[in-house]
Parts: sequence; structure tokens; C-alpha cells
Amino acid sequence: MNHRPIHLPVRKLVPFQEWSPTIHYAQFQTVAPRSFPGRRLYDFEILYVCHGTLSVAMEHITYTLSPGQLIVLPSGVYHENVTVADPTTKLIGIHFDFLGELNINREEDMVVNEEEVMGEKFAVEAVDQTCSPLTEEPVYNASHECVQSMENLIHEFSMRPLGYQLVCRGLMLNILAYLIRSQVYRRISGASVHGQKVKELMLDMEKVPSAAWTNSIIAERLGMSGDYTSKLFRQIAGVPPGEYLRSIRHREARKLLQETDWPIERIGELVGYPDIHYFSRVFTATEGISPRGYRKLSRVL
Repeated sequence: MNHRPIHLPVRKLVPFQEWSPTIHYAQFQTVAPRSFPGRRLYDFEILYVCHGTLSVAMEHITYTLSPGQLIVLPSGVYHENVTVADPTTKLIGIHFDFLGELNINREEDMVVNEEEVMGEKFAVEAVDQTCSPLTEEPVYNASHECVQSMENLIHEFSMRPLGYQLVCRGLMLNILAYLIRSQVYRRISGASVHGQKVKELMLDMEKVPSAAWTNSIIAERLGMSGDYTSKLFRQIAGVPPGEYLRSIRHREARKLLQETDWPIERIGELVGYPDIHYFSRVFTATEGISPRGYRKLSRVL
């Protein structure tokens, strides 16, 4: 592959709520030992190993996948696949784009014809500011829930009942969410001793969101400088400490507004906002509706 030019995947910062994946292909594949020709894709592909072994050479790195692992293949990057298990390797293959931007009618719309490359057709990889690109470290250990979503996706795409496009989009969003969350678990499991302290701190913030988790208190708790604390926390959690805390408090506030009849003031205090006006402003800025309005709406629905 060294003689071929390297194509850097196109990435675009897109908030999660704007991701709208379209499925182009999804099915089980049973393959005898063989080497596939090198290729590039206009879209993205997930290959999950159900049984056997898959080797993928891409950008001068060879990834070897065993059962339970998957790889996310990026748009526009050369790769060569090899199945090596005897007698067969069983895979799940899913072709998709992140933003519903491609019109796929045939295989040639997914796989690049190097004699007639349409550079403007390469799909964009959506990246939210809270996570890394999914193709940056492309191999993942798939959770049971992720595999279930992939199997359900194949069923919907194959049978194509009424509204299957909506179901496929939802299942694909589930799969992407599982992969994004596994990035956090991977960062934590590979973290240093300081990283383990951050993990313990995150759990404590989950348990007691109303505590005064100021930057200085967090830094003191970890025994680090404020700048290093913020950098390490973001590296592991994907967001700065303040944003992580706000997400926990907002989640807890939503739960209490839905499940209790407690006054808004009390709920604000319980989640860490003793000033009712500040609580209302913060909640409204995140949810798009006031705490009182959210409670009414949740009970109508």
C-alpha cells in the first residue's frame, strides 16, 4: 500500500443532536480464508468479528481482530482486509454515513473506483466536541448491547418493514453511542495512578452533585495544580470538570422534577443550586424550558 497516496479523512465538528446516520448496507458475512483487494470507501464501514479472525492493514498499521471486536473503517482511507480463520470467519458488516449525505444505489457508490475518483463524494466524519473521532483509534471491544443493536439493525435492513429507515437510524445512533462511551472506559482503564484518582472523583461527583465542587477543591482533592487537574480531567472524562458537574446536576434535576412534587427551590438546593433564580437560568439554558415548564410537560407526556 506504500505506493498509494494517503487520504486524510474529512472530519467536521457536529453536535450529537445533529447526527443523522443513514444505513447503506448491513448483513452477516461468512468468509473463507482469503485476502481482499485493497480499497477505499466513500462511506464508513463497521466490521464486527462474530467468529474467526480478521486482519486489517490501514495507514501502515495492521490491526488483528478476534471475536467480540470491531473496527470502524473511515471514508477515503486505503485498507486491505484478510480473513485467516479456518474454515470460515463470520462477520457483521455495516456501511453508513454520519449525516445522511450520500445517495447509495449500488456497490460502486460505496467503494471507490480508482480510475474515476469523485473526491467531493467522500463522506464526512461527524465529531462532537466532547469525544474523539471514532476512527482515530478504530478498534473497539463491542458490548453485548452494541452487538444486539447491530443484529437488530441487520434484521430491519434486510426485512425492510414500514418505517425501517427510522428504526435503522435509531439503532445506528445506539451503536455510535456505545462506541463513544467505550472511548471513556478505554481512557479510564489505561489511565495512570492520577487517572484512577480522577475516576474516583467522578464517582463521588455522581453520588453528591450538590457538594461545592469548585476547581480549587477538585485540584486540592487530587493534589495537583489547577491547570493540570483540568487537563487530566478532560482527557479522561471528555469534558472539563465544570461541564461534567453541570451534566450530572441537570440529569438529577430532571429526574426529581419528573418523579417528585417537591418545590422547585428544594430541587435546586438538592442538585447544588441554592439560588432558585440561578438554578432556573442554568436549567433553561440547557433544556430550553424552565424547570416548572419541564415538570408540566413531562407529566403531560
